Amino acid sequence: MPEAVAPLPERRAFAETMRRDAWWAQPLSIFLGLTGFVIYATWAALKNADYHWGPYNSPFYSPEIFGDGPHSWFGPKPGWWPGWFPFSPALFILPFPAGFRLTCYYFRGAYYKSHWADPPSCAVGEPRKQYWGERSLPLVAMNVHRYFLYAAILYIAHHVYDVWTAMWFADPATGALTFGIGLGTLIFAGDVILLGGYVFGCHSFRHLVGGVLDEPSKQLVRFKFYQCASCLNRKHLVWAWVSLGWVMFADVYVRLLARGVVADWRIF
Repeated sequence: MPEAVAPLPERRAFAETMRRDAWWAQPLSIFLGLTGFVIYATWAALKNADYHWGPYNSPFYSPEIFGDGPHSWFGPKPGWWPGWFPFSPALFILPFPAGFRLTCYYFRGAYYKSHWADPPSCAVGEPRKQYWGERSLPLVAMNVHRYFLYAAILYIAHHVYDVWTAMWFADPATGALTFGIGLGTLIFAGDVILLGGYVFGCHSFRHLVGGVLDEPSKQLVRFKFYQCASCLNRKHLVWAWVSLGWVMFADVYVRLLARGVVADWRIF
């Protein structure tokens, strides 16, 4: 009995699909959200002004390795900085959290669809005719995500310190530091919590603490870390977006204070 041979379906043209739902809504919203954040973050990084107020230092500029702010580690712009290139303390910091998010498993899946249309959505035609996977450049470079993880952990550790410094306000009369909690303190604390939920729920962190083991349940401490990371990982998408929006909100708040547009609400 002859075997029936089913013909292979023809390759869809770009954006061609039989779907009747609004498949374009999600990639479009991701495109607008990520593009908007990149534009704002680039502007904020190159602005090199209004990034500190009192005990608050914008998370885009923290830690301030070099700079004119009161939180600078090693003083103002170094002499070896090229005169033709714009200087900003944020340029020493932002490449690391940006690299972590750029190579993040969730964000890769998001901007592959929204910015590269690879594909725009499930069962929707894409502009490419070949699939190379992540075994060649530029996508093979995404494997550095595990190394950006270490930088992200250090980044969070310093932001914990920023929360501590955000609890000490200079007395207007004497200049002495007094303990207090302002709205900015809570915003910085929220930044640490949300970034922590995002980073410690990361697939690479989950693999680091227990996923690498054949039987993680036999190592109680690492198994507990693995379970906690797995719990955070279930909402990785939520942590990723909320932490992204919150860190921008924290920068905006500091800038509004520095410009005198709003006053910090002292809770205690």
